[in-house]
Amino acid sequence: MNDEDLDIASLGGHTMGTTWQVKLVVARTRDLHPLHAGIQARLDAIVAQMSTWEANSDITRFNRAAPGSVQRVPDLFAQVVDVAVDIARRSAGAFDPTVGPLVALWGFGAHAHAQRIPDPATLAATRARCGWQRLHWADQTLQQPGGVELDLSAIAKGFGVDQVSAWLRQQGVHAALVEVGGELHGYGRKPDGQRWRVLVEAGHEEEASTALPPRVLALDDLAVATSGDRWHHFEQDGVQFSHTLDPRTGAPVTRAAAAVTVAARDAMHADGWATALTVMGLEQGLAFAREHALAARFVSRGAQGIEEHLSPAFAQLLDAPQAPPA
Repeated sequence: MNDEDLDIASLGGHTMGTTWQVKLVVARTRDLHPLHAGIQARLDAIVAQMSTWEANSDITRFNRAAPGSVQRVPDLFAQVVDVAVDIARRSAGAFDPTVGPLVALWGFGAHAHAQRIPDPATLAATRARCGWQRLHWADQTLQQPGGVELDLSAIAKGFGVDQVSAWLRQQGVHAALVEVGGELHGYGRKPDGQRWRVLVEAGHEEEASTALPPRVLALDDLAVATSGDRWHHFEQDGVQFSHTLDPRTGAPVTRAAAAVTVAARDAMHADGWATALTVMGLEQGLAFAREHALAARFVSRGAQGIEEHLSPAFAQLLDAPQAPPA
C-alpha cells in the first residue's frame, strides 16, 4: 500500500475514570468501528478484573475475601500482579500494590473516608494490614492472609496502554500512538516516515517558567508515564498533602517532585517506576534511576524555582535538535 493511501485516524473514549485516545495509521477506506469497539473491550476487561470501584471485579472479591481463602486470578490480573510485586521488591517497597487500606484512610480512592490526617493509632493499625511481603502469590493464585487490599491503580493505566498497542498490532495496524490517562506508547512510523513525537508532560508551574526547555521524545516502540504531586492533593491547617503515599511510612510523600517522567519499553513498567521514583524523592530516586539505567526526568521545586534533573538514560532519548510534537 502506498503512503498516499494511508491516513492518521483518531479514536477515543472513557476508561478507568479517565479518557483514552489512539492515533493510528490506517488505510483511508478502513472501517474504524471494529477497532474502536475492540479497544474499548480490552480496556473494559481490565476494569472488570482490576478496578476497586467495581463491586464485582476480581480485585474487589480478593480484597473482601476471608482470611486463608485462595483465589485463582485471570490472566490479565496475573500479569499485572507479577510486575507489581517485582517493582515492589526491586524498589524496596517504594512501590507497593497493597496500599489500599492506606489510600482509603487518607481519603483517596474508591473507599475513601474524609480527607484528613489520621490519628497515630489508626494509622499504625492500618499500616499493619499493608506490605507486599504479606501477599501469598504463586501459580496465578492469590491467598488472602487477612486484611490485605490490593490497589493496582498506579500501574493499571499503563497496562491498558500496552494491551491496546498489542491488540492493534494483531489487527494489522503497523503504527499507532496510544494514550490512557496521560500514559503513552508509540510504535511504527507515520505516513511521512516520521516517528511519533510527544511533549513530555509539564505542570502548570513549569509552563509558567521560561527556565526549562520543552522536552520532546520520539516514541520508537517506547512508552512514557508521568507521576507527581501536581495533580492531586489536599490541604489541612495550611499544610498541603500529596495523594501519593509512601508505603514505607504510611503517609503522603513529602518534598515530592512536581513531576517524574519515566520512559520504558512498555507503559506498565513506565507507570510503576514513575510512582516508585516519586515516592523515593529527587535525591534517592535519581540515584536509583542512574544505578538501574532507568530513563527518568524529575521536575522539582528548588530554591531558584522549578528545576529539571535527567538520568543519563533519559538524556539519551531526547531528540536533538528538538522537533515539534505531533
